[in-house]
Amino acid sequence: MSRIVKHNGIVYISGQTDATAEDIEGQTRNVLAKVDDLLGQAGTSKSNLLTSSIWLKDIGRDFKQMNAVWNDWVDPDNKPVRATAEAAMARPQLLIEIQVTAAVSED
Repeated sequence: MSRIVKHNGIVYISGQTDATAEDIEGQTRNVLAKVDDLLGQAGTSKSNLLTSSIWLKDIGRDFKQMNAVWNDWVDPDNKPVRATAEAAMARPQLLIEIQVTAAVSED
């Protein structure tokens, strides 16, 4: 599976997870750091985000904390459309998965 696909000026980043942190804040920060890195590798940044899909293992328990980390990370001048849902994760220690699309920087 590809982690990054570029097509017609759009960058698609596959769903990113983190199993190193034990809580939702840590996993969210680590996943967003991966997203930043992948966007950079693709020649763009979070300032060019178009969409984001977020899956949480327990939305009732973790949404507020995840959302606080997200709001600190996202570019306030370019907030993407976002969907957040609860889903079973591929491994029991995973609490979150984030997938994004972004425009390629025109700089």
